[in-house]
Amino acid sequence: MATVSPSWNYTLHLPHDPRAPGIARGTLRLILAAHSMPELTPTAELLATELLTNSHRHTDGPYALRLRSSAPGRLRVAVWDTDPTIPPGFSDQSTSQPPPPTEHEHGRGLHLVRSCADACGASVLGESVASKSGKLLWAECGGGVAAW
Repeated sequence: MATVSPSWNYTLHLPHDPRAPGIARGTLRLILAAHSMPELTPTAELLATELLTNSHRHTDGPYALRLRSSAPGRLRVAVWDTDPTIPPGFSDQSTSQPPPPTEHEHGRGLHLVRSCADACGASVLGESVASKSGKLLWAECGGGVAAW
């Protein structure tokens, strides 16, 4: 008998606190274990870490981690924050930009996301009654067919 895996999503709202990315990673591990997707944990954790750290370092407000699966074995990791500016390392125009030199301490995170994710993207969000403004950066990982 075939079983159908229903789609699911979780959103974890985080304060602008240096401990928040670590709390989010722990939550991500628990959610993937609960949904029998532990094989995605290393990649999903890397994607979440880089996106969350970018939000923490470059914005002053709160941010949120969103995990979504609408196909078996496939995950979208997204991070919302209050700044509507898409970072240079994540825009469509930056696909040919090389990562910074090895002696630089910062600047590789979003290049790492782009190279480890199956797909990634960004959306600028406008202020509305139902949502907050800012941006949403996302990355997908896992097998199966994307149904986003």
